[in-house]
Amino acid sequence: MPGKKILIIDADAASRNFVGAALQREGYQTLQTASGKEGLIFAWRDHPELIIVDPAITDLKGEDLAIRLRQDARTARTPLIALSSNPQSAQVRSLLKAGFNEHLVKTAQVMPTLIDTINRLLGAVAKKVGGLLIVFLSAKGGTGTSSLCANIATNIVQYKPEAQVAVVDLVLPIGSIADIVGYQGDQNLVTVSEMPATIITPEYFRDNLTKMANWRFHLLAGSPDPENGNQLKVGLIGDFVNALKASYDYVLIDLGRSLSRISLPLIENADLIALIVSTDQSTISLTKTVWEYLQSKGVDAARVFAILNRAVGLEGLTKSEAESIIGVEIKTSVPYLGSNFVLANNQHLPFSQKFPKDTAAIVFQDIAQQMADLARRLRTG
Repeated sequence: MPGKKILIIDADAASRNFVGAALQREGYQTLQTASGKEGLIFAWRDHPELIIVDPAITDLKGEDLAIRLRQDARTARTPLIALSSNPQSAQVRSLLKAGFNEHLVKTAQVMPTLIDTINRLLGAVAKKVGGLLIVFLSAKGGTGTSSLCANIATNIVQYKPEAQVAVVDLVLPIGSIADIVGYQGDQNLVTVSEMPATIITPEYFRDNLTKMANWRFHLLAGSPDPENGNQLKVGLIGDFVNALKASYDYVLIDLGRSLSRISLPLIENADLIALIVSTDQSTISLTKTVWEYLQSKGVDAARVFAILNRAVGLEGLTKSEAESIIGVEIKTSVPYLGSNFVLANNQHLPFSQKFPKDTAAIVFQDIAQQMADLARRLRTG
């Protein structure tokens, strides 16, 4: 994203100048200061798109600087990178908890990583542009996130037959939706990332994604195996999603239980976040941790559509108990589907098509309608 303005806050003049010169060669504008307090003035007055901080500044702790930036509306969502000489895990955790998006260690070889990180953070999906973005995630595997994503996508198409819907499988290192919907093509997230950037346009995604006949949505499948997953050019994910949003009315992304530097920009900028929760105590506890982390990143509870999925049986915590522990409203519950869900998945059919008279088919329709309408309301304000 050359041309954008980056603020560098670093007491070490040589380090500050070195980073600034490297960024200018990449086409970025830079502001520099050795002072944390002056950095706050620059940040609030000059509105940089990204801020790099060496936490070793002497007049203000790095954590305190991040907290003050996050508490001010002018910089609450500005990406922050800690560029530190201290690699100790305790400091890394402290800085990330205070509000930094990333922590990088100063080395002679750090610049390529820093440039990639800046490009990724500034290339995050633009809000309120193009189609609606809905991400699906969970805190633990086995909660049925991928199956719910595929089935809700199908029901959105049924509810909005005029809409074009795309599903992206971003579960790493192995995608899961292709097996559910019966996709057997060669195109997937990794192969697309290897194509020349000039080809990956909204027109490409509109014309080349496979439409799954039974499911009625267009699919960008995930990585077919871990080796391919390791080859994914993650810096292009934001560009992919922007192009998809320019081509489709709804873009649903299955993140599985991935909460990382790859998925966080998508979560932060989604119109709606489908948080899938199971009823067992361990999943509820992990979901509480995930939700607290997302809150620390500025995610508003109004954008969270929590779904309680009884994926493993009738036992476990109730909806109200889960809400009390997690601290977020659970919008709806999916009843225990037993072997029916497995059978529908094994036959690569949407649940509502395989079991149209089952109560759960009605539940899926209702969830899809609620999510589609809520995402639209949140977008339009």
